[in-house]
Amino acid sequence: MSDKKAFQRLSQDVVPLNYALRLTPDLTTFTFEGKELISVKVQKATTSITLNSADINVKSVQYQGGKQEFKDEVKVAYCSEDETVTFNFPDLLQPGEGVVTVDFTGELNDKMKGFYRSKYTTPDGKDRYAAVTQFEATDARRAFPCWDEPALKATFDITLDVPKDRIALSNMPVKAEKEVGERRVVEYERTPIMSTYLLAFVVGEYDYVEDKDADGVLVRVYTPTGKKEQGQFALQVAVKTLPFYKDYFKIAYPLPKMDLIALADFASGAMENWGLITYRETALLIDPTQSSSAAKQWVALVVGHEIAHQWFGNLVTMEWWTHLWLNEGFASWIEYLCVDYCFPEYDIWTQFASTDFTRALELDALASSHPIEVPVGHPAEVDEIFDVISYSKGASVIRMLHDYIGDEDFRKGMNVYLNRHKYKNTFTEDLWAALAETSGKPVQEIMSTWTKQMGFPVLKVSEEKDGNRRVLKIRQDKFSAGNNSRWMVPVSVSTASSPTKAVQRLVLEKQEVTVTLTGVNPGDWVKLNTGAVGFYRTQYSSSMLESLLPSIKNKALPPRDRLGLSNDLFALARAGEASTVDFLKVAQAFVNETNYTVWSDLLNGLATLATLLQYTDCHVDYMDYTCKLLANIAKSLGWDPIKGETHLDAMLRSLVIGRLGRSGDKGTVAEAKKRFEDHCSKTTILPADLRAPVSDMPGS
Repeated sequence: MSDKKAFQRLSQDVVPLNYALRLTPDLTTFTFEGKELISVKVQKATTSITLNSADINVKSVQYQGGKQEFKDEVKVAYCSEDETVTFNFPDLLQPGEGVVTVDFTGELNDKMKGFYRSKYTTPDGKDRYAAVTQFEATDARRAFPCWDEPALKATFDITLDVPKDRIALSNMPVKAEKEVGERRVVEYERTPIMSTYLLAFVVGEYDYVEDKDADGVLVRVYTPTGKKEQGQFALQVAVKTLPFYKDYFKIAYPLPKMDLIALADFASGAMENWGLITYRETALLIDPTQSSSAAKQWVALVVGHEIAHQWFGNLVTMEWWTHLWLNEGFASWIEYLCVDYCFPEYDIWTQFASTDFTRALELDALASSHPIEVPVGHPAEVDEIFDVISYSKGASVIRMLHDYIGDEDFRKGMNVYLNRHKYKNTFTEDLWAALAETSGKPVQEIMSTWTKQMGFPVLKVSEEKDGNRRVLKIRQDKFSAGNNSRWMVPVSVSTASSPTKAVQRLVLEKQEVTVTLTGVNPGDWVKLNTGAVGFYRTQYSSSMLESLLPSIKNKALPPRDRLGLSNDLFALARAGEASTVDFLKVAQAFVNETNYTVWSDLLNGLATLATLLQYTDCHVDYMDYTCKLLANIAKSLGWDPIKGETHLDAMLRSLVIGRLGRSGDKGTVAEAKKRFEDHCSKTTILPADLRAPVSDMPGS
């Protein structure tokens, strides 16, 4: 981390129990008025209370507790650098319970954080503004003075005073509402005990579609006015997802309703506010006539991710931002588990290997990487750790742990963890303890080697054959340059006779180990990292690599293993640890490949090589090599969607046509030009999945 700022967390001499918060946003002046009655517990006698506050103007402060009452004599001091406000009292507040009453004003800013304004266009073309929130990580303090730290949980009674022609939403269902002139005052049910960063409000114009899940939880998807049909797919996903997580965690969804809403101005992909999940429009809305297969898949994953947080993050919350990786890494792993359950036809775990697993390996090999778990002090550092290492490496090591423990013990451990800590806060080690308890395995010892140091190992493996015995020598080194880090590596080994199920498992703790397999036919291949689950690279001896080529060509090696093998070899070639010629030789074995994700990953590597060779004498020959490699799959798929084809075939067609065009295949470029012209003249409309590759084609 760069330049650590001096930082001190809030004192817990006084802690919040409940906020009764009323906000009155003005959508023309972009300001708001607020009043809060904070029920507090004075744990230690003190003359001051310090809360978080940023860009808030405190008008008055009062305190009443026991026989004590302070009104006009309370002095207010701001510290903009620390984003705090301190209320100084003329006498000691005595231990016990009391109420702090604060009147304040603030701005509906245009920074997409805190309580902010979001510009949208109505169906008749008018520009208007909604008032919406984004509080994670540390921006609840821009909406109201509060103890804005995840461990300082409280309950909330929210009241919104809004224009009567606008919808007003918060985390909980409406308790009561009444019209007062041109405005409407909406009171919401009390929330469970929760962190400030999960609170949310939305005031604006929206349509919605609704349904109930299997347990009767009301689910609504709010969309821009006139687009409610675009919320149907996300609604379908959400209604399937809630019961999935209830069954997985063995804990019911703890709120009476679930709202998902698409916002016009939103900084991140989505935010898991408890019971009111906010989304960027592209992460929630699907146009049945215009959206591609890839767009639907993206929406399914993001919806799965945010709903997972309703348990893992909201019900149980990290104690401090140092443990943020666990929130995000876990949700980034289980979103795939959920989508695999809802849409098995997506083959989503193979896609995970390409989108998260190999991407994390690539970035974690850089000298600029960082450990998954980074000590965080000042809130300004929090945004620095919302990155691929938190999300994708975090998800990848959770996936490796799940594979090592086994699904049954992992589920049991999750249930223990969530029940033990519900409505409370945890450290990373609390999850490891629960999983170790149910599995009987040294979870903390293994996982600390993956979370507290950056990088990962490459396992170098060679073999000796002795009849039906195979002796493997496995050595771990840090991948790419660096120190002599050591990991506890869960290793799995598969063979030609058992390609999908590991025949041997071990934890590599030392630098080197010898493993003897029995019952392996002399001509059979042996492979490490079954299913590409372990977060490491594998470098095979030349004879072991050679023995794997036929099983790539005839697809006897499973898709994830084919992908992992080629990706490892390309990474080793880029690092100067293997020959580019070896990589191209292995790539040639994919001539009969039919899996979308395997092609996607392989073509990424080939595209990188194309860029490196662009101004060399062999560039034309290399482009020709790529076109020949794609010839079989291009012929098999053709240009036109086939009735009843899979979601992945549609994505693969788009991928192959796009790569052939960029590789200069004359037939593909000519056909794309013709179809683009027909589309523009409305003679024949291009299918949604072909629009991007055709419009990006050279000459289109």
